[in-house]
Amino acid sequence: MTKEYTKHYSVLHREILQAFSTLTYDKNLVLADLTFGGGGHTLMLAKEIENAIIYCVDQDPDALKNGENLITNNQLQDRVILNSMNYEEFPLWVSRQDLQLRFNGILMDLGVSSHHFDDFTRGFSFREDAFLDMRMNFNDESIPTAAEVLNSLSEKELADMIFVYGEERFSRKIAKNIIEFRRNDKLERTKQLEDIVFHSYPKHLRHKKIHPATKTFQALRIFVNRELEVLENSLEKLFELLDTGGILAVISFHSLEDRIVKHKFKEIFQTHTNLAKILTKKPIIPTEEEIAENSRSRSAKLRLLQKIDPNTQGAVYGKKSKKKAKYNS
Repeated sequence: MTKEYTKHYSVLHREILQAFSTLTYDKNLVLADLTFGGGGHTLMLAKEIENAIIYCVDQDPDALKNGENLITNNQLQDRVILNSMNYEEFPLWVSRQDLQLRFNGILMDLGVSSHHFDDFTRGFSFREDAFLDMRMNFNDESIPTAAEVLNSLSEKELADMIFVYGEERFSRKIAKNIIEFRRNDKLERTKQLEDIVFHSYPKHLRHKKIHPATKTFQALRIFVNRELEVLENSLEKLFELLDTGGILAVISFHSLEDRIVKHKFKEIFQTHTNLAKILTKKPIIPTEEEIAENSRSRSAKLRLLQKIDPNTQGAVYGKKSKKKAKYNS
């Protein structure tokens, strides 16, 4: 059952607009927002770049229902196309449409929407007690819930998962205590898991600024939704969908994601000789003004990769557009 989508602050608006507005020519601009979420980036691009057609995807039923209303209310039905899928499926969808689509810009905002933390029934947050679901697409019964993962993995598998995806140094102790809990009961509630992790930490570290359960919940969410695997498998395929001069823009929020994006961009640059240019030697980060307005943007990092003309070996990025975008202050 879908619920009203809570307000979501999309980060690095001006920086994304600046990158994509350099590509606005006298033809329609074809863009893709592959993590639609609350629709913030899509609406901004559609309103500010008036000749843009934007293909969007999301796998969350709540985001899709909310998105349909946003598109209709803003009268963008002719320019914004929203489809239900994981962005991993997007390249295959494009090929099956036989539309000969090539994109001038592709955006991915890998951050988890505020909605997922604010809707406690989804099981992403330990602020309230709820069933441990954590599936982005809760209608897909083929995806195991977080509870099913916690009750099926071995102690070693749990420890490895929490260590790798959460970078949690107490992963072995947490895994051991999860197994101990499972001897008497099923682990199915957010507060049960929070309590296990809290008491797995040494007493002098339990009341720090970051709650002890934060990293374990992150690890479980990433594992359930195959987030890093999907990212790793998709970037090169998405680069191949770009038109000459097109930009692939990826916003990440933690070191695991950013490391994959950084290394994959470098791999694409090395593999596609004279076809790719990394536009961000260092990631673009939010301004102090944006961080003050939205503290959740603090960890955001934007990296840009462009497909270039192999004949000139030069990038189109930064070329003055014939049709300027509007900027909101």
